[in-house]
Amino acid sequence: MTARKKVTIHTRGIASPAGGAYGVLLSHGDCRKDLSGGEAGASNNRMDLLSAVEGLRALKPPCQVVLYNTNSYLTDGMSKGWARRWRENGWRTEADKPTAHADLWDMLLKLCAIHEVEFVWLPASAQIADYEQCDRLARQVLASQIRRIIEDRD
Repeated sequence: MTARKKVTIHTRGIASPAGGAYGVLLSHGDCRKDLSGGEAGASNNRMDLLSAVEGLRALKPPCQVVLYNTNSYLTDGMSKGWARRWRENGWRTEADKPTAHADLWDMLLKLCAIHEVEFVWLPASAQIADYEQCDRLARQVLASQIRRIIEDRD
């Protein structure tokens, strides 16, 4: 059995009334890859989940991953087993309410079955260059969404 490639992923999701956006930075040794995107009307939680999905989706062979994010909903949902329990309960919470963003949780669980992933929470005030790069990527997408809304009004 071959050793899995070790990859670090930093992710960032943001949202505003204009929409939501995410930035992702994957790194392995000297190799780095940026990803970004967004959705209209998306929440911050949805964008943080989507950033993790897109980061893991970008990996081709099964990898050993440390994924950093400032959203405890994401990190706790995966590392504390909430997402697995929600899936086992038919995407219902303990309060028998529908699980928000079940589509993304389901995709994360599927990707984590391929890759060995450790989810690590960062404080929002963390001044880590890779995280700040993700924030810049997400803000660029968000600015583009805002420009389109303004242009559509004119």
